Amino acid sequence: MSYSQHSTDMGTHPEMHEMRERLERAGSSGQGIALEGLTALTGLYAAISPWVVHFSGQPNITVNNLIIGVTIGLLGLGMALAPQRMMRLGWLLVPLGIWLIISPWVVTVTHSARAGIIWNNVVLGLIVTAMGLAAMGLTVARRPRH
Repeated sequence: MSYSQHSTDMGTHPEMHEMRERLERAGSSGQGIALEGLTALTGLYAAISPWVVHFSGQPNITVNNLIIGVTIGLLGLGMALAPQRMMRLGWLLVPLGIWLIISPWVVTVTHSARAGIIWNNVVLGLIVTAMGLAAMGLTVARRPRH
């Protein structure tokens, strides 16, 4: 069989139907629905947190949290609207959460931030990271043992 005769379309993979069903079950389960909603709400909070916690005088971390928050919120919204496709992207919450944790020291002009900003981002980052790990756990293939 020549190279041109090989199918490169993942839609023809024999396990594709099973994977789609598993992702749909994960997205429509109670845990999946809760995770989608919490992700969207956490993203919303991350986006508005500079004004809730008063990041005054720190424009870089304000813009950072706004962008990361919108990204997290869009991931949550996407997981709610298209769980079959978007639940697989839940792993992206892990690096976003880690970034939230370290960003007060990386993004601020003086490489330090007030305690309120640090606590906000560390707690928020831990929550986002945990949600990413939960999303990954929901999408792990559970194959029957023989």
